Amino acid sequence: MIDHTGINVRDFAQSQRFYTAVLAPLGYALRLQVGGTAAGFGENPLRPGDDPGGAFWISEGEPSTPRIHIAFRATSEAQVDAFYEAALSAGARDNGAPGFRHHYHQNYYAAFIYDPDGYNIEAVFHGVEAPQA
Repeated sequence: MIDHTGINVRDFAQSQRFYTAVLAPLGYALRLQVGGTAAGFGENPLRPGDDPGGAFWISEGEPSTPRIHIAFRATSEAQVDAFYEAALSAGARDNGAPGFRHHYHQNYYAAFIYDPDGYNIEAVFHGVEAPQA
């Protein structure tokens, strides 16, 4: 449904390092950098029809108020776990350890962290394993 979205970050270099580390376990990578003030992250490898510049963008600027929530799709519980560990190792603050959130739906498995600017970032797996490539 959504082709791409983005957030403003105070320290672009710090956030680029952070998101590079945190999104890697989910199969996302830095796709495009525009100068030293914007970067796009997307599927790695690209799938047919994907924007080669990425679907999630960070840009240097004043973070939005209130901070928004962004959930990234995972293809397994293990990916959610790896996202959470990578995020904490990269300096994120915990906002909900990996586990089931049955109040959303029966198979909702997610982890939540706060990024360096206080955005609520989530990795979620909906309980259906993706086909192996």
